[in-house]
Amino acid sequence: MPNRANPLHQARYALQHPGRVPAHLRRLARDVKLHLTSRDHVAYYRAVMRSDTARSPEAAVGSKNHERWLALGQMQFDYLTAHGLKPDDRMLEIGCGNLRAGWRFIDYLEPQRYYGIDISPDILLGAQRTLAEHALQDKLPHLTLVDDLTFAFLPDAHFDVIHAHSVFSHSPLHVIEQCLEHVGRILHPDGHFDFTFDRTESAEHHVLWEDFYYRTETLTALADKYDLAAEFMKDWEELPHKQSKLRITHRQEP
Repeated sequence: MPNRANPLHQARYALQHPGRVPAHLRRLARDVKLHLTSRDHVAYYRAVMRSDTARSPEAAVGSKNHERWLALGQMQFDYLTAHGLKPDDRMLEIGCGNLRAGWRFIDYLEPQRYYGIDISPDILLGAQRTLAEHALQDKLPHLTLVDDLTFAFLPDAHFDVIHAHSVFSHSPLHVIEQCLEHVGRILHPDGHFDFTFDRTESAEHHVLWEDFYYRTETLTALADKYDLAAEFMKDWEELPHKQSKLRITHRQEP
């Protein structure tokens, strides 16, 4: 992954794709305005999601069209079920969005076993619409608006599977650390927490305040700081997706 914050890379990209420059400039103007007027990153990204969701809830969660929205949701579902997700598991999806993958998990899991949280009230309204469109009301999923990733309202050792797709790719390091500091409390001793991230093997960087690129070693060290083990999921790399995946578990005593 090249350093997309590098001015030389940006200049080359602009010359190669001149038609994309106006859209990037609009995004840059929005970024400056929202960053200057938001009290913290959660408030900033909530405003980004409000703007994006107003145009298209599916595009707001990173899907260019409905077919891609369906395909990415199916990919996440297939991966977790292949890795042991069972109907009677309790699952928490961090950044559930408009249930791109969530509706499949809700349909698969037993009633009241799915918990979805998001910082955006606008995208959670989209989640309610997705739930109704797929006639999954009887599954009684929990959909909750949050301001942080401390999980203070959730019980200890409750979740067998915790999942965050394309969340940390939009998060500065202190937000990721907050999650890793607290996620062990709500994770079952035998459970696992999967998250994707934009991986770089060069300098860590961010593009505007929306897209963040991390070295694998940075995130595994952060997990280790909170007595969690991190495993790089090599089989995820084989799938048609640009992000990488780490699996977090409780560190086992020797």
